[in-house]
Order: sequence, then structure tokens, then C-alpha cells
Amino acid sequence: MRRNYKPGGKGHRRHQNWWRRDSRWENNDRHRSGASSDSASSSTSASSSGSTQSSSVPELPGFYYDPEKNRYFRLLPGHNNCNPLTKEGIMKKEMEAKRLQHLEDDKNRKKSSRLGLNASLLLRKQQLGSLPCTTYCRRIHELKVSCMQRKEVSIVNPESVGAGTHKYEFILADSSCERLFVVNDVENGFCKYGLLNLNGLWKDVPTVESHDDNPYFTNQKVVTACWASVNAPDSHVLVCLLGKPEAPGCVSLIPACRFRNLAADYDDVRPEVVYNIRISNAWSCAWCLNPRLECSYAAGLRNQVLVLNTVTDVQHTFRTNSDVLAQQFATQTLLLYNGCRSGEVFSIDLRVPYHSPNNWKKGVSFSQSSSITCLRLLKDENYLVVSDMSGQIKLWDLRMVKHVLNYEGHMNSYAHLPVHVKEDEGLLLAVGQDCYTRIWNFQDARLLRTIPSPHTASKDFIPSVVFSSYHGGKRPVPGLLMAVKKYLYHFTYDSNDV
Repeated sequence: MRRNYKPGGKGHRRHQNWWRRDSRWENNDRHRSGASSDSASSSTSASSSGSTQSSSVPELPGFYYDPEKNRYFRLLPGHNNCNPLTKEGIMKKEMEAKRLQHLEDDKNRKKSSRLGLNASLLLRKQQLGSLPCTTYCRRIHELKVSCMQRKEVSIVNPESVGAGTHKYEFILADSSCERLFVVNDVENGFCKYGLLNLNGLWKDVPTVESHDDNPYFTNQKVVTACWASVNAPDSHVLVCLLGKPEAPGCVSLIPACRFRNLAADYDDVRPEVVYNIRISNAWSCAWCLNPRLECSYAAGLRNQVLVLNTVTDVQHTFRTNSDVLAQQFATQTLLLYNGCRSGEVFSIDLRVPYHSPNNWKKGVSFSQSSSITCLRLLKDENYLVVSDMSGQIKLWDLRMVKHVLNYEGHMNSYAHLPVHVKEDEGLLLAVGQDCYTRIWNFQDARLLRTIPSPHTASKDFIPSVVFSSYHGGKRPVPGLLMAVKKYLYHFTYDSNDV
């Protein structure tokens, strides 16, 4: 007997439900064999298997496919009290599994990222004269970077507010890599900043000395900072504070000796001067090391650039079409390079006289695809390293106004993340928004090593790093310093493996 289903009736809806259910299980059966083989062949992590499955299993709107259980689960919208399965939670779980697997792989990784690279072979080639000295040094550093081992650093001489108990915002090393300028996040919206002495990194248990007996506290965010050479190399710290409705922003020039006695021959009677100027919306700052523009610094503001002299109080203003997020002075010429929110990079020639904020012309000008986050001028000032918020890191030739190298793998979408260039070692370093520290060969843009964060990846706990081959001054300790959460780690060279 043939049944006729009336459109919209119970029988019709029951028939539709059975058809949907059968087709869903048919899809599962169709891809079950491929899913099980993919998950069995994958030996990395849940994240890698998840990415493999997503390419072979069809994506159903509102459902999530679990490769381990080989079935679909419904995604619940928003944040619920019953702990729903959301895309954010799934991505966080996959990222954590990926990080843990990378930590395990990092312990068992190969000691060289380049085939046939070993210390004895490099030394033999250098002795025979077939390998230039500069290339030999770069290859040795490349080999040593592959052998770095992580150690936790202990902080001694804590101050009364509890050193080592607050989250690190960022760290900044001076030119000799003997001191760190440290910014910590304190409770109730406050932050403090002070100095750390690195002379104890050579010990079996690496230690640094905290010089925060008189730390600076502020309820404003420290946007950026740089070391300044006023009466001696790295004698001061230039700090930019973000403005608030109840407190305008400012740029402060603080003597390093204000934090504590760092030198044995320090004279307590010596006068200390703090230069402070109110500036709203300061996004970047840079100190000029050219003696022809002594005691001067630049600040990148909203749609303008300020160049100020701390001795004469002479101030120059340059109007721009976008906010200036990154700056650096040239040392051989009177040029100031600026990176904007619009992605433009341009130079200002400070030798050219002008009479008004709009009566000036740009020098070199080019653009990248997103907002500029960092500028690094090389010793050969014809080359400039530029990074932006799309994750691109490029080396530009300023004579041809053309990028010549692209350092791939960096991840960034909106954060203001720095790039570190070590020309003597032939290395370029950057921490991505995924909390991975990546090290490239500076000459050929080869990715040498990817270091996962020791802690769970989060946008609130992006590590801050400093690299040097002579940490600590008198007793140099090469390696990488990493500050994440309230911990400080030292990735030191392992001489036994080199």
C-alpha cells in the first residue's frame, strides 16, 4: 500500500528527519576509513590531526568533527554555564596540544638545522682557508643556537612589594647587555619598572640582581621605552606613558642611577635630572646617537612626529597622514625613519630647514601591507628591517626601494611586537602572537629554530626576549633571555654539544 505524505504534515516531517539522519551517518561512513588512517599516521599532536581531518572531512555548519572519536559534535553558541563546546575552546585545546608536542620535540631535536653542519668540519674549513672568518662565526652561532638549553633564572634582592611575583610586560637590554630595563604589570591597573643586573647568569643556577629598591609605579600603561645616552652610554631610560582621561600621557627621561647604585664608584651627591614632557598619544620613541644632534629624541604621535632637544628644549613638529608606531634614527646621517599605522615607511631629513609643520618633504618612502610595528636599521644604513601587523618581516634596500629578503613564519595580526637583529651573529629574532620565538639566519632568511613558550599560549602572556652573545659584561654568558608571565628563563649555549 503506497502512502502519500502531505506537505507540512507529520509524516512528511518524519520522513525528512530520517533522510537527514541517514545522510549524516552516510557522510560519517564515507569518511571513516580516511579519518582513522589519517589519525593513525599522525604522530604529532591533536592540532595537526585536527588540521588533517578538516581537509578530508566535510565541515557541517554548527558541528565540530572530533578525529579521535570519529564523529560530529554540536557547537553551542556563546559562553554558557554548562561548559559548551565552542570554536574558541577547540582552538585553545589544539594550540595547547601543539605547544606540548613542540616542547617534547624541542628536547629531542636535531643539533643542527643545516645538513652537514658541525663544529669540527667548520673549524677544519676555516683552518684550510676555504671559509671566511665572518662566515665561520655565523655558522658557529647558528650551530650554538640549535644547542641552546632552557634554565630558569632566579631573582635575588626582591623589594618589599614582591619581585618576581608580577607579570612581565617587556624587557629591554642596554647596549652592553649588562642590565635589563623591566616593566611589570601590578594589580589594580598599576605597573612598575626598574632594572635587573645580569652579572649572575654564569652561575649553575642563573641569578639576576633586582635594583628596584626605589621602583617607579604608575597607573598608566608603558607603551614603549628605549635606552638613552645623555652624559654616558645608556645613562638614562626614555619611557613613554599612554594618556588617560584623568592623566595625560608623557615622555620621561629617567637616569638609570635613580633605580639603585649599579657602579662601585657611584657618587650619591651627583645631581640627578629627570626630563618630563606631557605628550598625548605617544606610540613610539627613539633616541638619537648622532653627535650632530646630541641629546635629542623623537616621539611618534597621532598624525605627527616630534623631535625634541632635552638641553635647549627646541621642538620640531612634522605633520603626517597616519599615526607613527615605530621610529629609528640613523647614526651616520641626520635621517629619522618612521613607520605608520597605514603601512607607510618614510624618512625625514633633519638637515633640511623648514618653517612650518607642513613645509617639509619625505625622503625615502615605501609601504607594506599592514601597520608597521618595528624598524631596525643595519650598520650598513642602506638596509632597513621592517615588520608589520600582517606577520611580514622584510629586509629593504633603501637605494633601490625594494625588499630583498622575506623572513617567513612570523605570526602577528594586531600586536605591537619588536624584532631583534644581531648582525655579528648573523641572526634575526622575533616573538609571534602565537607565543613562539623564531630565529632566522639573517643572511638567507632560513628559519633556524622555533622555540615554544614554556607556558600556555595566550595573547596576554606573549614572551619578551633579549638575545646576546655576551650577557653579563665581565663574565659573558651567551644565549637568549625570555620573560613570560612572572618567570625569567635563560636559553644558554650548551658547549658540550658544540
